[in-house]
Amino acid sequence: MTKKTATNQENSKKQQLAAHTEDGRGQYLTTNQGVRINDNQNSLKAGARGPSLLEDFILREKLTHFDHERIPERVVHARGSAAHGVFQVYQSMANYTKAGFLQDASKQTPVFVRFSTVVGFRGSTDLARDVRGFAVKFYTEEGIFDLVGNNIPVFFIQDAMKFPDLVHSIKPEPHNEIPQATAAHDTFWDFVSLMPEATHMVMWAMSDRAIPRSYRMMEGFGVHTFRFINEAGKSTFVKFHWKPMLGMHAVAWDEAQKISGADPDFHRRDLWEAIEKGMYPEWELGVQLVAEEDEHAFPFDLLDPTKIIPEEMVPVTPIGKLTLNRNPDNFFAETEQVAFHPGHIVPGLDFTNDPLLQGRLFSYTDTQLIRLGSPNFHEIPINRSVAPVHNNQRDGHMRQTINKGIASYEPNTVGGGCPFQAKIAEGGFSSYPERVEAHKVRERSASFSDHFSQATLFYRSQSKAEQRHIIGAYSFELGKVNRVEIRQRMLGILAQVDKDLAQAVGENLGLEVPETPEQPINRGVPANADQTTYEPQSSKPSIERSPALSMLFTRPKKMGIATRKIAFLAANGVNDADFTQVRAVLEENGATVQVISPKLGTIKTERNEAIKVDHSFLTASSVLFDAIYVPGGAASIAGLGVESKAIHFINEAYLHCKPIAASKGVGSFLAKTALPTGILVGEDPGLILDEELSALKTAFVDAIAHHRFWDREEARNVPA
Repeated sequence: MTKKTATNQENSKKQQLAAHTEDGRGQYLTTNQGVRINDNQNSLKAGARGPSLLEDFILREKLTHFDHERIPERVVHARGSAAHGVFQVYQSMANYTKAGFLQDASKQTPVFVRFSTVVGFRGSTDLARDVRGFAVKFYTEEGIFDLVGNNIPVFFIQDAMKFPDLVHSIKPEPHNEIPQATAAHDTFWDFVSLMPEATHMVMWAMSDRAIPRSYRMMEGFGVHTFRFINEAGKSTFVKFHWKPMLGMHAVAWDEAQKISGADPDFHRRDLWEAIEKGMYPEWELGVQLVAEEDEHAFPFDLLDPTKIIPEEMVPVTPIGKLTLNRNPDNFFAETEQVAFHPGHIVPGLDFTNDPLLQGRLFSYTDTQLIRLGSPNFHEIPINRSVAPVHNNQRDGHMRQTINKGIASYEPNTVGGGCPFQAKIAEGGFSSYPERVEAHKVRERSASFSDHFSQATLFYRSQSKAEQRHIIGAYSFELGKVNRVEIRQRMLGILAQVDKDLAQAVGENLGLEVPETPEQPINRGVPANADQTTYEPQSSKPSIERSPALSMLFTRPKKMGIATRKIAFLAANGVNDADFTQVRAVLEENGATVQVISPKLGTIKTERNEAIKVDHSFLTASSVLFDAIYVPGGAASIAGLGVESKAIHFINEAYLHCKPIAASKGVGSFLAKTALPTGILVGEDPGLILDEELSALKTAFVDAIAHHRFWDREEARNVPA
């Protein structure tokens, strides 16, 4: 080999390496085969509102690559907790659907439910500000039905083509894999600031919905519009809602950050312990039903996954109850290996042409193939149907079924023609015969173009406290963004939602709200490119306010304190009557009491009775409890008074707006805390101080049921 030849080969290698490390600057977007992409915003459909087409090789390549990026944990929803349970319908829904599990009010359908965070890895914290997955597997007698949803009823994007881009933007940045389990960084906010369709969903994610107190205290949604099909073949559009029987509750943002340090398994532990104690979590399944002839009767598109149907327009009708009553026996075998898929439906249910749903119908099977390593993932025990499975599928990695006979095809005669196709009357699944006549196009329906009105409706439907929290969330998240132009662009987006909101966030960021919002364009495509741009439109919300969108305005009529965790701060010499009577009334109402003391072991009451200590101040924190009580007893109060952590415990609980009760004689200890002095009776109903025992018990139960006293947030100078 000559020196010149060797030099040429080395230069060729350098050129190949340079090609593989190209960052795309100044280049056209292409497929993995080098084909230039004209439209990276929309999947190929039969008409702008029609179904997505299997021939869309760009969508399939993009989703396939995305689905195979991580093994073995899920790319999204990696951090999860789950439980077994049952679902029972209240009355037959035969007028709307022929689905068997929605017919008989006396029958219970087994379920397995998995809750999850979306962004973080398996080892991340439960208390990240994030969307929560709410996936329910129904083991019906007609087959598996998976209702794979979230605790927020809308999503960031309208078309599955953008899903890999969304997740890439919100995951840790690829050069240093920082930050973990949070959207508070440049790439996410760069993406959503260029995608106005995300505005509504981001508003929900910046609300208290994204930091729930418990999985047991959050709503769930199917997100998409589906179809019910009855025996006559009539279709009714349906949206699914899970309403928690305990009501909806959240934690404070400062509290969420501290819980992540004190107990990153907070939600997982809470769900497990509640079920172990027999305090079974419950939700009602509700539906919004829209007749097919009313599909276009709304000022938004039913197929747009970034939109809700306000409950004031179509009420949510409760149709059944979900109860979780058994913890998994093995986390990996069940919680980790469970495989959900929105394409798992039974007769009586069907899909719509929602372009995000259409992409999910392809993507989930592909994801399970790479994650669980086999087309036989349905044979893993947690995924097995209770309905008999008979088909001609054979072999494959980790096959468990031992098939007998020689007929592995259909039609056949050697196996007697079996298994037979089922007629519709015999329970055979038949897709709804929706008429589709359209051109093959990469377009987005004009009816999807309003990106701001429902974000405005959501913000203006919140209580003042919830609005403060949204402002604080945007300010925190955007304050973590390094590039000023991204912050500025987001202020332009917020100004189209609510000018006061934009102004408040801008003041916190030290930025002026732009007079004219920056128009979203596809950056990286030359200005003269032959490509469609999608200009967002804004319209007035269809209604002024919707109380159902506020967590505070949708509390159950009768609020209880079942499953709430109450911390008793006590030391040796605690007053017997204070301790035992308050504990008794709380436990009678379903709450859990834990004793926090300077040391583990036991403490003695004034009458020398022994009380087990659950935690010392070294391992306990106020953020792990819903309310605080300090019983009397001179020696106990003296012991707490020299504990700086006990003083901090009270200050922090006050800062987080929690109920605090203290018996008579505790004043010397409370004087060392930051609790306000001279407070008038009723001025802060979350503070029950120096009351007679009988009055204290009643007032304390009522205060715990109220959950939080957010008006207290205006207090300043609390050293916690």
